Amino acid sequence: MNKRWTIGEIEKFVESNSESTLLSTEYYGFSKKLLFKCACGSNFEKTFTKFKNKNQRKCDTCQPPKEPR
Repeated sequence: MNKRWTIGEIEKFVESNSESTLLSTEYYGFSKKLLFKCACGSNFEKTFTKFKNKNQRKCDTCQPPKEPR
């Protein structure tokens, strides 16, 4: 069974695993986007699944999206 994350657990994960900061205060599920602040100061939105599993932990300027193959 998959772990159900709380906003507090997500915030700790973000602090421990990236230079970004979590700005969202509520978590509605893995398919909803959360608001983050990148180390460069830009705000960006990603789902927690992409942030956690796909290492998309910076804004699109600092970490441009990969080109589709």
